[in-house]
Amino acid sequence: MNLAEFWINNRVITLVLTFVMLGVGLQSFQKMSRLEDPEFTIKQALVVTPYQGASATEVEKEVSDRIEKAVQEMGQLKKVTSKSERGLSTVTVEVKDHYDKTSLPQVWDELRRKINDVQSDLPPGASTSQVIDDYGDVYGNFLAVYGDGYSYAEIKDVVDLLRREFLLVKDVAKVTTYGELQEVVYVELKRTRISQLGISNDVIINELQQKNLVAQQGKVKVEKEYITITPEGGVDTVKDFENILILGTGRSQIYLKDIADIRRGYQDPASNMMRFNGNIAIGMGISTISGGNVVDMGHALKQRLLELQQNIPIGIEFGIVSWQSDTVEKAISGFVLSLIEAVVIVILVLVAFMGLQSSVIIGTVLIITIGGSFIFLLPMGVALERISLGALIIALGMLVDNAIVVVDGVLVRIQKGENVKSAAIEVVKQTALPLLGATVIAILAFAAIGTSDDNTGEFCRSLFQVVFVALLLSWVTAVTITPLMCVMMLKAPTNAQSKKDSGLIRVYKKLLTQCIHHKLTTLSVVIILFVTSLWSFQFVSQSFFPESTRPQISVDVWLPQGTHISETKKTVEKIENFVKTQEGVTNMTSLIGEGALRFLLTYDPEQPNSAYAQLLVDVESTEVMDLLINKIENHLSENFPDVNGYGAKFRLGPGGNGKIQTRISGPNPNTLRRLADEVEAIYRADHDSKGFRTDWRQIVKTLKPVISEVQANANGISRSDIANVIQENFQGRTVGVFRDGDLLLPIVLKVKGDVEQTVDAIQNLQIWSSRAQREIPLRQVISRFDVVFEDEIIQRRNRLPTITVFADPIEGGAAELFQRLRPQIEALSLPPGYFIEWGGEYEDSGDAQAGLAASIPAFAGAMILVTIMLFNSLRLPLIIWLTVPLALIGVTSGLLLSDQPFGFMALLGFLSLSGMLIKNAIVLIDEINLEINQGKRILDAIVDSGASRMRPVAMAASTTALGMIPLLFDAFFVSMAVTIIAGLIFATVLTMVVVPVLYASLFLHQENT
Repeated sequence: MNLAEFWINNRVITLVLTFVMLGVGLQSFQKMSRLEDPEFTIKQALVVTPYQGASATEVEKEVSDRIEKAVQEMGQLKKVTSKSERGLSTVTVEVKDHYDKTSLPQVWDELRRKINDVQSDLPPGASTSQVIDDYGDVYGNFLAVYGDGYSYAEIKDVVDLLRREFLLVKDVAKVTTYGELQEVVYVELKRTRISQLGISNDVIINELQQKNLVAQQGKVKVEKEYITITPEGGVDTVKDFENILILGTGRSQIYLKDIADIRRGYQDPASNMMRFNGNIAIGMGISTISGGNVVDMGHALKQRLLELQQNIPIGIEFGIVSWQSDTVEKAISGFVLSLIEAVVIVILVLVAFMGLQSSVIIGTVLIITIGGSFIFLLPMGVALERISLGALIIALGMLVDNAIVVVDGVLVRIQKGENVKSAAIEVVKQTALPLLGATVIAILAFAAIGTSDDNTGEFCRSLFQVVFVALLLSWVTAVTITPLMCVMMLKAPTNAQSKKDSGLIRVYKKLLTQCIHHKLTTLSVVIILFVTSLWSFQFVSQSFFPESTRPQISVDVWLPQGTHISETKKTVEKIENFVKTQEGVTNMTSLIGEGALRFLLTYDPEQPNSAYAQLLVDVESTEVMDLLINKIENHLSENFPDVNGYGAKFRLGPGGNGKIQTRISGPNPNTLRRLADEVEAIYRADHDSKGFRTDWRQIVKTLKPVISEVQANANGISRSDIANVIQENFQGRTVGVFRDGDLLLPIVLKVKGDVEQTVDAIQNLQIWSSRAQREIPLRQVISRFDVVFEDEIIQRRNRLPTITVFADPIEGGAAELFQRLRPQIEALSLPPGYFIEWGGEYEDSGDAQAGLAASIPAFAGAMILVTIMLFNSLRLPLIIWLTVPLALIGVTSGLLLSDQPFGFMALLGFLSLSGMLIKNAIVLIDEINLEINQGKRILDAIVDSGASRMRPVAMAASTTALGMIPLLFDAFFVSMAVTIIAGLIFATVLTMVVVPVLYASLFLHQENT
C-alpha cells in the first residue's frame, strides 16, 4: 500500500487530521511573535574607560592600547576598534559571525574577565573599565515626554512614574531614558571668604566625603539581643550640607554654609539633550523581551498610559518618535493582505488553466499547507515579520507545484478512461519520489542563506526556514490530502476543454519537433541570447539593501569639533525653525550630543559628541522625503557654512553609516589626515556625492599651562593641583557622592561666580600652597600658556591608527559612485606602512556574499547529488544544470526594463530561481524516461512528454510568477520579485524547449545506432 492508497482508504482519519491541522495552524499563527523586521544579533560590546584629564593621545597609548591587547587574546574576536578622545576610551569588540545570541553571554563573560585582568595595568587616574554588552538592544517604542510651561524637574517626575509603571507591563524588558540630566549637589565656594580664613579645598573635600560614607557599625550584646550601634552625624538632606563643620585656621570650626552655597541642580553642561517639536523633552525607550509580542506589548503600554492619565499633570504630552507595535501591525496587515491577494491570484490562474474543480482542490491544499506551516514555524522561533511573510508569498507558487503535478496526472488518466481512485494511486506512486527530490532541491537552493552566520544571513534566515517547512509540507499534502480530494471531487474533463488543450498541444509538438530537427540552430540561438544577457548585465545597477519606506528621515548635523553643546543646541533650534515650515512635516525630534537610543535594529546610533546633533523628521508620506532632504541640505549649506549636514532615509537590512567609506591605516596621525584630505577632495569632485566627513573630525585648540617647576616645587604644588583648580573654577569638579534614598548624586565643587575664560583670568585664579599654608595666584607657578592644536579623537582598527572618510550618493545607488571613486583613490601614492581598505556598502555586501559563497558550494553539491540519485545518471543531471544559467536571460531583461538594481535580495531570488528551474526540468525528464521505459521511441517520448508536462510546468511557472505580483509594490522585495518573475517566465519557455533538445542531442543517436 502506497501513501495515497492509505490516506484514500482511511478517509475519515485524513479529513479529521486535516481540520485539526488547520485549527492548530490558526492558533499557532495567533501565538507567533510579531516584529517589523527580523531580529539579528549585534555581535558587539563596548568597553568604556574614563581617564579624566588625559589627552586623546594619552588615552590611546595608556588605556586603549592596553585594553586592545587584552581583547586580542580572545579566540572569539573578529575585530577590535577603539575611539580615544580627551578623557575617555571606548573600545568596540566585535566577535566572529558564528556566535549567536545563545552563546554571546559566555563570550561577554570572558571579555569581562580579560578586562578585569588588565585593570592593574591602567595608569593612575583611569577609572574602572565598564563592559556594555547590551549595546544592540532595540527600544522599538520610543516616546518623548514634554510639556509647554513645565520645568525639567516636573517632566522628570512624570518620566520616573512612567518608568516604574511600564516595567510592570507584560513583555517589557527595559525602560531607558534619553536626555535625562544628571542631578548633582553643587557646593559653590566663596573664594574671597576661603582666602580670608585660609582653608584648603582638600579639607573641605575630605569633610564632604566622610560625612556621606556608610560607616562600619558595631554591635553589642544586651541580654538576649544583639543590638547594632549606629552613629549619627551623617548627611541625610541637601540642607544638612550647610551644617558640616570645617576646621579653619587656629583650629576654629566654621560651618560650610559660611564659605559656600549649597544647592541641588542639574549637571552643566549636559551630555545630551532632546527636543520634540521645539519643546525640551525626555525620551523614553521601551524594549521587548526576546520572543515577546511587540504588538500586544504596545497595546498594553497604551492602555497603562490611559490608566495613568489621572496621575499626570494636564499639559504633559507624549510625542511618538517610534512606536513599533503600530508599525508592525500596519506592516503585518499589509503583508497578510498581500498574501491573500497572492492566494487569490494563484487560484484564478488555476481556474483558467485547469477548470473550477481542479483549482478548488489545489487552492484548498494550498491553504491547508500554509496553515499547517505555522504549526512548525512557531516552535522554531520564527516571528511574523517582513522576511517570513514575504517568504510565504515567494513560496506560494512553489507550494502548488506538487499538487498541480498530482492533479494533472489524475486528470490525464481519467480522461483516458481510468478509474479516478486507481488513477490517483498510480500517479502518486509514479511521481512521489521525483517530486520529493525536486522539492528537496528547491529547498537546498535557499539553504545557503539559512546557514550564513553574518548579520545579513541572520536577518534573512526566516526566508529559508519558511521555505523549508512550507515546501516539505506541500509535498506531504500532495501525496496524502490531494489524492483523496481528487477521488472526492474530480470528474473527466469536458470535450471542449480537451479540444482546446489538443490544439495548443499540437502547436507545441510541431514547434518542439522542428527545434529537435534543427538542434544546432536552436542551441546556437540560446547561446547567443545567453552571451547577450551576460554582456547586458553590466548595465544593471547594483545595490545592497533598498532604502526604507518608513515615513521618517534623519538629518545629521556636525558642527566643528570641540563646539560646546549649548552652541550645538542653538544651531539646532535655528534648523528646527526652517524644517517645521516645510510642507509634509508632521513631527520633529532633535537629539543633541549623541545619537538616539537604538529604536530600529538597523539604526546605528552615533557615539557621544558635543558637536553632533540629529533630527528625526516625520512626514505625511514617503513621496515628499526626497524633496525634503534636498531642501534641508540646501538650507544648511546656504545658511550654516560651519555645519556639515546631510539627510538620509532609513535603510532596510543590516549595514553601517556612510555608504562610501575609505579607511586609511598607518602610524602617523598627520600623514593620515593628509591622505584623508586627498580622498575627500576626490569625493567632492564627483557630481553625485555628499556628506563628506571623517571619523577623526577636525583638530582642536588646546590651552596648555607651562608649569614653572622651581616655583611649583617651592610651594608644594603639583600638576594635578593646578588641573583641579582650573576645573573647580570652570565646569566644576566631582569630589564625592550624596546618597538620597536610592539615588547617588555626584557632589560637584565649584567656585561661585562666572570666571571670564581668558588667559589673564586663569592666571589670577587662586591655588592653595601647602608650604605657605595660604592661597597664591596661579601665575606664580605658571610661566606661560601655550595654544596648541591636537587630535581630540583618535580611531584605531585592529590596533592601527585608522581614519575613515565617509560619503553618500546624492541620487542613485552607491555602487555607481563607488565604481567612479575607487580607481582614483587607489591611484593615490601611499607612503610605506600605509594602506587603504574599503568599508560601507561595498564591505557589507562583500561580507554578505562571502557568507553565501561559503555555503553555496556545499548545497550546490548536495543538489547535484540529489539529481544524480534520482536518475542514476550523469548525463541527465548535466542537462538539468545546463538550463540553470539560462535564467540570466530573463533576469537581465527584467531588471533593465524595470530599472531595478541587482542587490542582495535579487541574488537570493536568483538562487531560489535555480531551484524552481531544476524542479521543472526533473519533472519533465522523469516523464521522458517513463515513456521510454514503456516502449516508445526516444523522439516520440521526448515530444509526447513535453506535451504532457507542458500544462503542469506552465501552471507552476505562472502561479509562482503571478503570485509574486503583490511583492512588486514592496520596496524590500521588488528586485527579488522582478528577478524571479522575469527569470522564471523566460527560463520556463526555454526549459520546455532546451531540455528536450539537449536530451535529444545526448540520447537520440543511441536509438539511431
